[in-house]
Amino acid sequence: MPKDVKAFLTSKKTDTSDLDVAQKWAEIEDLYNKKLWHQLTVCLLDFVKHECFRDGGLLEFYDRFLSDFEHKINPVSLVELILVITKEVTDSDEAVAMLERTKEKVKNDAEAKVLCMTAIGFTKLQCGYLEEVKALIEEADVVLDTIAGVSPAHARYYDLCSKFYKVKGDHAAYYRDALRFLGCVDIQDIPVEEQMDRAFTLALAALLGENVYNFGELLAHPVLKSLTETSREWIVTLLYAFNAGNLLEYESLRSSWEQQPDLEANQSKLHGKIQLLSVMELVFTRHAHDRTITFSAIAKAAESDINQVELLMMKALSLGLVKGTIDEVNKEVNMTWVQPRVLDVHQVSGLQHRMSSWYKQINETISLVKGEVPDVVLQ
Repeated sequence: MPKDVKAFLTSKKTDTSDLDVAQKWAEIEDLYNKKLWHQLTVCLLDFVKHECFRDGGLLEFYDRFLSDFEHKINPVSLVELILVITKEVTDSDEAVAMLERTKEKVKNDAEAKVLCMTAIGFTKLQCGYLEEVKALIEEADVVLDTIAGVSPAHARYYDLCSKFYKVKGDHAAYYRDALRFLGCVDIQDIPVEEQMDRAFTLALAALLGENVYNFGELLAHPVLKSLTETSREWIVTLLYAFNAGNLLEYESLRSSWEQQPDLEANQSKLHGKIQLLSVMELVFTRHAHDRTITFSAIAKAAESDINQVELLMMKALSLGLVKGTIDEVNKEVNMTWVQPRVLDVHQVSGLQHRMSSWYKQINETISLVKGEVPDVVLQ
């Protein structure tokens, strides 16, 4: 054992009055002596979070101990250790420099490299270096594509992306990447307070995001349950109202959502979005043989002036929310397709009802054909 490492471990065992900590250092020393690098790494990943480092000591731990054998342990585990250690570095430039050195050491491991890049990105984001963060995101995205499956690196990457777009004020991009982050983690690993903040911010992003008309994935995610029986539960109800294109519910919640500055400042945008969603819902709830819809029916569903219906339908068509034709002469539209969405329970129930009706019609047709040409239809 190198002299400085031995002296370091010995001093740590003798200098503490906490028997549990002393035993932990003795266990670490034993694993180091036996060169059991995997077991030592597992032990250290837990130990670096111990309260004994609350007032410092992690940088010394790295300089006098971990740096001696860091090349012998798993690259991803090394980065995880470094991420804890860099929290002790108060100067952001020094923290980035340490992470850059680590990135160079683990450059042959894609996952470890992305973990370093995202950590650097978080540090630069806190400093407001948005262009540098954007460049890191683009670079990390290329490396991430080489990693099979879903790894912790994916979660960190999407978390960085979502926070970057949150700072930039890009609601749609934030919504996309924040949902991807939640898809990479276990919701139980996120503290309840953080769940509540993420749920509320995601809901805002869904409502305000440009070209975001599919709320089903968010509505189906358990993160929204964190807002149940809280002062912000109204936004979940508002999401359901938008998802169903329910303008009556939207107006009934006005006293709640008007208190939120971003929603209050974008009333016109919100009204336009829920009108388009009401058109989508109207088309979706129609049977396949009943997709010719009058202007008056659309005006009623969207609570719009009938003279504005054609413009509303042109916008829906241009956004790719629906497909079909507008018959201005007869004041009606013929819809052939509506954009697929993740359905909520009520929408699935409605779809089940239509499927049952369709099944019944098929059976009636089969019975009719059998009655008319019994010799042709095989039993």
